[in-house]
This record gives sequence, C-alpha cells and structure tokens, in this order.
Amino acid sequence: MADKLVTIAQFADSAQASLAQQFLADFGIKSVITGQNAANIYTIPAVATTGLQTFESQARQAKEILESHKKRGD
Repeated sequence: MADKLVTIAQFADSAQASLAQQFLADFGIKSVITGQNAANIYTIPAVATTGLQTFESQARQAKEILESHKKRGD
C-alpha cells in the first residue's frame, strides 16, 4: 500500500513553512508545502493557512523534530 501524505504543521505564511521544510530536509525527511498561493493572496488567517505535509510513515518523527526545534528557539 502506498504511503499517503498527512499535514504535520500549519503556518501563517509560506516563509515559515519553507524554513520548517528545510529543517526537516536536514534530517532526511521529504515534505511538501500546501496553500502557498492562497497565503500569498489572502490576508485572512483562516483562508491563508500554509500547510506542511510529509509521508504518514514519517509524520511522527517530523512532528518531534519540529517540536524540539521550536522548544530550542532556533
């Protein structure tokens, strides 16, 4: 069975999502950003959410990496 993509985080803008994506890539985790265009067009947070997705099999590890990064304040 194919591994599906799941959303692991949401960001207010695509720049934050890109930084998180690069951070995950440093750990060998591939991810995709969703909603980049909407975030660039709409200023309403409910509409402008940018998501970060990874394969379901790597989601838990990716979330843990992002959480530890957030706690360190990097």
